[in-house]
Amino acid sequence: MTGDIYQIELFFISRLPRLLAILCTGFGMSVAGLIMQQLCMNKFVSPTTGATISSAQFGILIALLFMPASTIWTRAIFAFVFSILGTIIFVSFVQKIQFKDVVMVPLVGIMFNNIIGGVTNYIAYKYEMTQALSSWLVGHFSSVIRGRYEIVYMVLPLIIIAFIFSNHFNIVGMGKDFSKNLGVNYNLVLFCGLAISAMITGSIVVVVGSISYIGLIVPNIVTMFKGDKIRGTLIDTALFGALFVLICDIIGRVIILPYELPIELIIGVLGSILFIIMLFYRLNNGRKAIALKIGGKCSCSQ
Repeated sequence: MTGDIYQIELFFISRLPRLLAILCTGFGMSVAGLIMQQLCMNKFVSPTTGATISSAQFGILIALLFMPASTIWTRAIFAFVFSILGTIIFVSFVQKIQFKDVVMVPLVGIMFNNIIGGVTNYIAYKYEMTQALSSWLVGHFSSVIRGRYEIVYMVLPLIIIAFIFSNHFNIVGMGKDFSKNLGVNYNLVLFCGLAISAMITGSIVVVVGSISYIGLIVPNIVTMFKGDKIRGTLIDTALFGALFVLICDIIGRVIILPYELPIELIIGVLGSILFIIMLFYRLNNGRKAIALKIGGKCSCSQ
């Protein structure tokens, strides 16, 4: 009887919170990537390549530096603010680039990530906070227990808000002039969309740490089959993202039993492989589209 009670307590204190955190992480990061890709009109933009995750980590470090005894909610507020600022700065910089190649935008984001990450690591090293920050540098679910993860539930209402305004995000994704012609406030909708993505990312980073590639890989796979409209793909993207994270978590727990690999390692390996495949796929399709346009113009001129 005592063993049964222990198993029940373990389920509600550790197992169920971990499962819910996994599902919310998959929902949130995939939807955040979908929104950012639509708003930036680039399939390689995501919280990973858009300086959002690194900015959230920097915000957590600032909270630990100035308020060492801060609660998880205080750290989350700092993560929200800095992730929103970092994402907006990245998008503003990209919009000023006149010639935006499909690969150039994520490369700029990676450079932004490296700059922010370098500053974060320098400050952490200078003030001997590297060990304290390490929990947020590598994503894992091993520390998720009841009472320390509930902030990740913020993902759910944010996804609902994103679904409600999905048509506005599609319009903004068509460009500033197109939005103006349809009476949509381009800057306001752009800010709201980026803020939703940043807050989703911040709420996940503050609980489980850095989870890369989900927002980059999952939306691309889903849009290949479902199209580019957010309203038509958002639910599928969220569900597939949750399934992807769950599978990666299972792999990380069974590959070296009885030990557990951080999920960031599993997703990083799989995500890198899928990213390279998608990169070549997008580039080849882009070349084919250009060749077809040139061939069409030549045939018309003849």
